[in-house]
Amino acid sequence: MSSLTSNPIQNQNDPYTRSSEMFPELTQDQITRVSKFGQVITYKKGTVLFERGQRSVDFFIVIKGTVEIYEHIVEGTRTIVVHQEKQFTGELDLFNDREILVSGRMGEDGEVVQLNRVQFRKLIAAESDINELIMQALILRRRGLISHKQASVTIITHPQSANVLRIERFLKGNGYPLNVLYVGDDDANYFLQKFAVNEDDLPAVYLHNKDEILQNPSNLKLAQSLGLSEEIRENHVYDVAIIGAGPAGLSAAVYAASEGLSTVLIESEAPGGQAGTSSKIENYLGFPLGISGEDLSGRAQVQAHKFGATIALPYRVQSLDCDSKPYQVHLDYHCRVQAKGLIIASGARYSQLHIENENRFEGAGIYHAATVMEGDICKNEEIVIVGGGNSAGQAAIFLCRFASHVHILVRKEGLEATMSEYLIERIRATDRITLHPFTEVVGLKGDRHLEELTWKNLNTNVEETLRIRHLFLMLGAIPNTQFLKECMKLDDKGFIITGQAAQKPGEALDRPLMMLETSIPGVFAVGDVRSGSTKRVASAVGEG
Repeated sequence: MSSLTSNPIQNQNDPYTRSSEMFPELTQDQITRVSKFGQVITYKKGTVLFERGQRSVDFFIVIKGTVEIYEHIVEGTRTIVVHQEKQFTGELDLFNDREILVSGRMGEDGEVVQLNRVQFRKLIAAESDINELIMQALILRRRGLISHKQASVTIITHPQSANVLRIERFLKGNGYPLNVLYVGDDDANYFLQKFAVNEDDLPAVYLHNKDEILQNPSNLKLAQSLGLSEEIRENHVYDVAIIGAGPAGLSAAVYAASEGLSTVLIESEAPGGQAGTSSKIENYLGFPLGISGEDLSGRAQVQAHKFGATIALPYRVQSLDCDSKPYQVHLDYHCRVQAKGLIIASGARYSQLHIENENRFEGAGIYHAATVMEGDICKNEEIVIVGGGNSAGQAAIFLCRFASHVHILVRKEGLEATMSEYLIERIRATDRITLHPFTEVVGLKGDRHLEELTWKNLNTNVEETLRIRHLFLMLGAIPNTQFLKECMKLDDKGFIITGQAAQKPGEALDRPLMMLETSIPGVFAVGDVRSGSTKRVASAVGEG
């Protein structure tokens, strides 16, 4: 049995309570089968098998001795777990080309079965029972690192900083462990003094293994420094390039890669899309207790990586060259992707109020997601949610657990035309949520953070000003099609037209356009970005 030196607090949601699944022992028969894919090697005590920051590390099964897994901390290193005989090393980065989070060394003189990445993938494909055992363990191990802030980066920040929300969302969306320290804490002051960081330059991110600090880094800088960026092979022609890693894009990546197609998934932030910011999705088939958008997108990422898809982030598509073959996708930072086929799954974003000071309070009082991060920020305060769709309803139900009261503002007379009945019933059933029909926000005030909000009743024109510091905007969908320019046929709202309606007048094709095919043969549109699509997670996954 593995020993956990960190002695984490035990609770039913703690992955470490499932140690038999997290650190299983292989049977002798399983070890014999694994050995056929690799080689048995003897190592001396203290030999480093892999180090944090390396890519494409090998997979090890302990035959004799032990293997210590350790993390880098301010004081040096700290052992996370000790793998005993018949146990194996690794976590989710075994399935991708990102930098690994932990280091491993021999705890005693011993013997291991060692598989490189090619051999490991052959093992996973050939031995289904071992594949299932390994997958379950690796998922739990990553969850354990995240929940106990092990192998993490440290963020030093002011409370309620707009940029810290961006950084946290980017890291959490990509399954990266993190720890947050606030100015005034002794540990935060230690980093500020050591690296002579000015408080005006916060948030800052400390990288323990490099003893380096990044001051208010961009998402790209974070991805590069943490090794989250996977290589885009610019001279390689992919079978499929997918633009956007929401539910539709992730689904397309899983199915394309599982069919053996060379697949690249391009994402500008973190996988998940709008669904990834949802606290709980309860009307998705197979999850009667609901599943958070973060968990759904996290599992989908693992599946895509497992089948060999490359997830390239954070890259924003600038334009498409649809006249050339293979198709050319031009990204920012002077990168490009070539592919035989394209799938556009760029989704849609929430629209704005278009009132004074709105951009100024973005991330500093105005939010477009409802996760635990936002819940902690608005704890014991009144909040306002603008929007009448399912996303707004899910946010209201979730955030009322944190906020003292939730106000939902809609311009119409009610929610029946735009929200699922199960959400409406829950909103009616709680006295911590109040619906305000025929109401809109008309004023925002504050210094560095939103402090005051004014709303108006559209029937009476009566305005009311309240001390509201947190406003959640979940309004209508604006398609992310700005990069298409004149490339393909769009509807009057900018959504992509597909199927027979997309065929250009007078154009003669040797076959009819397929249901999800755009006006450019070989280019498909799926999910929320498609004209006429049903704006639901299940629909997006099905189309992908």
